[in-house]
Amino acid sequence: MDKIELKTILAQTIGKEKVVYLSNIVANHHIPVKELIDLTFDRDDKVSFRAAWILENVYVGRLEDFLPATSYFLTRFASQNNLSCRRHYGKILALMTKKNAPKAIKDILAQHNLDSLVETAFAWLIDEEVPVAIKSHVLNILANLSAKQDWIRDELLQTMDYLVDKESIAFFAKVKQIRKQLKASS
Repeated sequence: MDKIELKTILAQTIGKEKVVYLSNIVANHHIPVKELIDLTFDRDDKVSFRAAWILENVYVGRLEDFLPATSYFLTRFASQNNLSCRRHYGKILALMTKKNAPKAIKDILAQHNLDSLVETAFAWLIDEEVPVAIKSHVLNILANLSAKQDWIRDELLQTMDYLVDKESIAFFAKVKQIRKQLKASS
């Protein structure tokens, strides 16, 4: 299977089983992860969403296959404008920035300029058009990165204070969880 054939498949409705199957095909090097990342920017929103869904599955299930494309993913993160894709991108980056992330991921992140990621995360957090599911991942990202840069913690607390009355109950619950995480880490 090549990128063109994958794109044809992604243009059709697929379920979780097919996503897992396609994740394994990508992970077995039939399609480079970098090309899958490129498909998450396809003009067809359905193709890009399904590609992002597969990308998340590759990260979660076949990290060793995702690793060679990690820097490319981090570089492309800020330019993802499709809200459906942002949900998967946000989840992947939240997993990458966790305390218990694999050492290989931590090493790549240590070599990457985090400013662009932090700036993008804050932009997504304050954007009224961004759904709470994405904001939930963004809160995790920023809380996780606050251990690396102190100023993020203060800015995140101020931003959460500002947004908590403007957002949904689900957002409020997530903010409560993040406050506990930040308090425990300070």
